[in-house]
Amino acid sequence: MVFLQAAVSRRGPAFALLALVEAGGLELLVSAAILTELREVLLRPVVQKKFPLLTLAFVDAFLGQITRIGTMVEEIPREFRLDRDPDDEAYVNLALAGRAQYLVTRDHDLLDLARDQSPAGAELRRLRPELKVVGPGAFLELIATG
Repeated sequence: MVFLQAAVSRRGPAFALLALVEAGGLELLVSAAILTELREVLLRPVVQKKFPLLTLAFVDAFLGQITRIGTMVEEIPREFRLDRDPDDEAYVNLALAGRAQYLVTRDHDLLDLARDQSPAGAELRRLRPELKVVGPGAFLELIATG
């Protein structure tokens, strides 16, 4: 959802984060699986109907930008399981493999990992206690305050 928002609007925290990555202020970790899923999501007819600017040419250019500015992580072991939404495991495992400090998301299943009451969150904290799962706005606030 963060990528979708950055693609369709030059306003808001998602685009601001992408601009920071492009300027070299942040590192964006990507994987082949994430890029494949992102392309599929952006080209869904229901998404394209809602956002007509998401033409094939636009999506390919956007993915080219993400590939160019992102850091590709090749080896991503399946270290973390998320029974609630297995499709989201790719993002957590990418963050783990890339030794990320933050996983920035709007996905509620992933954001729930930050809650103390979440058993899956407890497992994630056991694996990587320093990894924080936050929304884009909260992340921008965190980096602004240092």
